[in-house]
Amino acid sequence: MRALIIRGGRVIDPANKRDEVGDLYIADGKIAEKSAIRNQKSEIEEIDARNLIVAPGLIDVHVHLREPGFSHKETIESGARAAAAGGFTTVVCMPNTSPTADNPSTIAWIKDRAAAAACVNVLPTGAISKNLAGEELAPIGSLAQAGVVAVTDDGQCVQNHEVMRRAVEYARMVGVPVLDHCQDYNLVGNGVVHEGYWSTLLGLPGWPAMGEEAMVMRNILLAELCDHHIHCQHVTTAGSVRLIREARARGVKISGEVCPHHIALTDEAIQNFDTNYKMNPPLRSPTDVDALLEGIADGTLSVLCSDHAPHADFEKEVEFDAAPFGIIGLETELGLFLDLLVHKHRKIDIARLIAMYTIEPAQLLRVDAGTLSVGARADVTLIDPELEWTVRVDQFQSASRNSPFDGWKIKGRAVRTIVGGETVWKL
Repeated sequence: MRALIIRGGRVIDPANKRDEVGDLYIADGKIAEKSAIRNQKSEIEEIDARNLIVAPGLIDVHVHLREPGFSHKETIESGARAAAAGGFTTVVCMPNTSPTADNPSTIAWIKDRAAAAACVNVLPTGAISKNLAGEELAPIGSLAQAGVVAVTDDGQCVQNHEVMRRAVEYARMVGVPVLDHCQDYNLVGNGVVHEGYWSTLLGLPGWPAMGEEAMVMRNILLAELCDHHIHCQHVTTAGSVRLIREARARGVKISGEVCPHHIALTDEAIQNFDTNYKMNPPLRSPTDVDALLEGIADGTLSVLCSDHAPHADFEKEVEFDAAPFGIIGLETELGLFLDLLVHKHRKIDIARLIAMYTIEPAQLLRVDAGTLSVGARADVTLIDPELEWTVRVDQFQSASRNSPFDGWKIKGRAVRTIVGGETVWKL
């Protein structure tokens, strides 16, 4: 039985309200008491964590691993390596694969492939509707039995409110949350960038803020009606933040997440037609960015994530209108959030940031993760919050390179990722 002692770090475990300089003990792949280590007869490894943060393994609730069907963009193996390099021990993969993850057989394939090839924990989601078409419900009960942690049509949005209502009702019965990409197709149309000054100046079709906000409001009404949790993915607008804040204040089971690019950049970045700045939802206005920051600061937006969306170079190196939406983010998100939220804007402290990556997503998904409790699986992330580094996409573990942050100088980074007591990545 192997043992590991992580010594002298600042241990932050929001689930147990622990924030102190101390040691962390690991035995046989689980968090252990000090006494369990003293009784070890095998070799004990020690890690010097002075000046580092020792956190529960980070969880990213919004990742596209692209398998099955799109292995030219990413694989479960390469995506898991990227997650480990970013400090993540658990990732939640979206169902927009080929075939769509709308049936137990595809879920079983993903789980088997992850068990064989992934160095981190991979939790699958299932589709809300068959083939993400938004017309007929997927077998949500069977998907839950197959092991999905949530249902979502991410990449698409169910437009039929009756279909969505039934999905929420079924999800409640089987005990899984609903994650929703909020986009009203009638309002958004063929929009590719935020509707505003820059879309008008550049002659690009606009994606209005209301196209998100209308579906956020729909989800609030459904969450209230069905008394079940709906989580709004990649929130981007001031109106969405206001709606979620007001609904949460009256006890509605609604929540929201934020991606780093939506607070690091504004729609001004699209002026050179670089397709690495094209994502869905799009980069928004400075006013929207300010609202997102306030939503993070006051707890309205409770989860941080990447919306890691890999694409091959040949897919992105086309006209702006024709390029696919999405950027990669697993290897930059933690550093960007540390740099922007903790160091630059000082909207939250590092303990709250860690909570937004651990206990908050674990509670959302109802999974046993995000804690350093004795007996828990020893998933641990070591973070140097003061480390200054430069993003180099040519050094990424991901199979794709579609990032707008190449060359950025960032303060804060994961330096070691431990899964089940084993180091799967270190700087």
